[in-house]
Amino acid sequence: MTAPRIQYNKPPNDQPLEEQCVSKGMRMTDQRRVIARVLEQSLDHPDVEELHRRANAVDNRISISTVYRTVKLFEDAGIIERHDFRDGRSRYETVNEDHHDHLIDLRSGRVVEFRSEDIERLQVIVARELGFRLVDHRLELYGVPLDDKDKAG
Repeated sequence: MTAPRIQYNKPPNDQPLEEQCVSKGMRMTDQRRVIARVLEQSLDHPDVEELHRRANAVDNRISISTVYRTVKLFEDAGIIERHDFRDGRSRYETVNEDHHDHLIDLRSGRVVEFRSEDIERLQVIVARELGFRLVDHRLELYGVPLDDKDKAG
């Protein structure tokens, strides 16, 4: 079995987030532009409060309710994805054609993106054996880091 690429780097979208919004017919206010840029530049999976903090650092007139409304608008348009990683917060990332999965560190909340061709093949096999053609999936793994004691055992 080949090891997954742990340090998966999501390629940039062909079309910037702001352009995607405009192509979907959204009116792009200055505040929405800021929120779109913050989302696009995020290397993590921020929740609304973190998005608000980052956007507010750029434009202190952006309210938390504006961030909530904008995130909902972007999600409904299919340009960002919401993830619920069992920590009670919805987190967001831009939609990208390049599929990847997530490993969530239950101690720190850190999200590691990865891709494993072995997992991708196995999912297709499982679906086929159960009489289905796989059309989509989302995989979230939850774990805790190995410490020295765990590595020895």
